[in-house]
Amino acid sequence: MRLTAYTDYSLRTLMHLGLNRDRLVTINDIAELHGISKNHLMKVVHQLGQTGMVDAVRGRNGGLRLNKEPEEINIGEVVRNSETDFYMAECFDRENNSCVYAPACVLKGVLSSATAAYLAVLDNVTLADLIKKAPLRSGRAPAAQPVRIHKK
Repeated sequence: MRLTAYTDYSLRTLMHLGLNRDRLVTINDIAELHGISKNHLMKVVHQLGQTGMVDAVRGRNGGLRLNKEPEEINIGEVVRNSETDFYMAECFDRENNSCVYAPACVLKGVLSSATAAYLAVLDNVTLADLIKKAPLRSGRAPAAQPVRIHKK
């Protein structure tokens, strides 16, 4: 499963705000640090504000801050709020499913269980867990290490 850029930006924003609790952070700060679109980030921050996770302070010296303690921000909830769907395969979309195996296929159940397990892991993680060991490398966010799933 691959998260959308929207979810990735949501998580990065929360992490940055969690690491900078002592000051207000601007959208421009986050966009420049991560090399992402300021316009796209504005949409992300707007939704995070609607969920009550982020507070936007208006005005000349305004900015963003967490509206909850990092321990209160559940990563499973963030992912569910920012992903549009969890369709792992065509068969999850009832309206557009043309798979000939659908009536007797077991794969949908397996993928559904895998998605539930994935979300269960995320439900056991808070923002506080993510920012415990988050040093920055030369002003840039640390590179993610991909998980290898193919046997060699």
